[in-house]
Amino acid sequence: METTPLNRRVLLVAILAAFVAFLDGSIVTVALPAITDELGGGLPVQQWVVDAYLITLGALILLAGSLSDLLGRIAVLRIGLIGFAITSIACGLAPTAELLIVARAAQGAAGALLVPSSLALIMASHRGESQARAIGLWTAWTSAAFIVGPVVGGLLTDLVSWRWVFLINVLPIAATMLLMAPLRNEPAVVKVPLDLVGAALGAVGLGGVVFGLIEQANYGWGSPLVIIPLVVGGLSLFGFIVRQATAQHPMMPLALFRQRNFAVGNLATVAIYASLSLSTLVIVLFLQQIAGLSATQSGLTMLPVTIMLIVFSSLFGRLAGRYGSRWFMTAGPLVAAGGLVSMLAIDEPFDFVSQALVGVVALGLGLAITVAPLTSAVLGAIDPARSGIASAVNNAVSRISGLVAIALLGAVVGTTVNPEWLDRALVLCASLMVVGGVISAIGIRRPGVATR
Repeated sequence: METTPLNRRVLLVAILAAFVAFLDGSIVTVALPAITDELGGGLPVQQWVVDAYLITLGALILLAGSLSDLLGRIAVLRIGLIGFAITSIACGLAPTAELLIVARAAQGAAGALLVPSSLALIMASHRGESQARAIGLWTAWTSAAFIVGPVVGGLLTDLVSWRWVFLINVLPIAATMLLMAPLRNEPAVVKVPLDLVGAALGAVGLGGVVFGLIEQANYGWGSPLVIIPLVVGGLSLFGFIVRQATAQHPMMPLALFRQRNFAVGNLATVAIYASLSLSTLVIVLFLQQIAGLSATQSGLTMLPVTIMLIVFSSLFGRLAGRYGSRWFMTAGPLVAAGGLVSMLAIDEPFDFVSQALVGVVALGLGLAITVAPLTSAVLGAIDPARSGIASAVNNAVSRISGLVAIALLGAVVGTTVNPEWLDRALVLCASLMVVGGVISAIGIRRPGVATR
């Protein structure tokens, strides 16, 4: 399918819309000390400024996928962008820590509307190699947004104010709204009722489990503040699965998982994105707390990963469209794992060239080989009419796997940040990448090949 000016506009809209949602998942981390210096509250406030956004984003993304398929991608994107702009301004102007936390939760809810709708828009407007290339560009820029966030956040905090970490969102949102103006919304021809019961069970389930796993570091596994959310969340998730199996119009049809590449791709996503989220966090923490780098310097250390994603993801997206995703999804995580093992050289005193350069370049190359083929394999297995919910499922899996990995960091690796702690974490992350590659090698099939 030939790339047209309209297709290029759609792609740019999709990238910009999702970029701000991914960016705000990580940009705030380096601004946390400045936020509590001004608003007070110490560590609990810092944790909740991050957690409030991630919990609502992860808990509501499935509902957003269904809304995208029902109301139309453009309509849901507009609602999400307007909501994200309003809540970003509310975050930037928040006079108290409590209001900032509430605004962050609302911002996460708006962000949930952006991710599945933007990717579903690409799936609906591109076909064949054009679709694979577009997915490659989307995954490159959205993945880069997650990784470059600490760099942008550090610069804004150091040069202007932590409040601009949020207020800056208005600029890309305004540009996206202008680009969207001539695009037509295309809601579903057949109006399927929303599964509100399923949405509530999914939101409570994901929110409860994530809350419990994150807060166990503060209160301990035996605290009612941890046990009750975990139990309620676990029961709700069980109820969600039962509901999806029995509802006349389920929010997440379990039949999606009968498609081999969709099921296997999501399983690989768990391992790969848990590794990515955890490795990014532990490297930046070590560099700040032990090696003595500033927030901006530690963020810049991971910049080669962003560069590799931007430069090469589109290429590997096109190649996956031509040759299938299987061996890219196998080789990519193995290359990334090699990069993580190479970073075992990181120590104090820190020298970027001798200790980290080869590792971060290999990690970035491995991710560039992996992310676009993975997304293409997962969504290419599903009817385009259900691309909104399919995208939402895959994005929820990636966000939640990262959240769970980070929440369990202290229990699995330890709480004392030192060189041994970093080594244990990097070995764990490399192992997760290898698992993702093995799962892909065994399970992914090229479209057109029998899967049952």
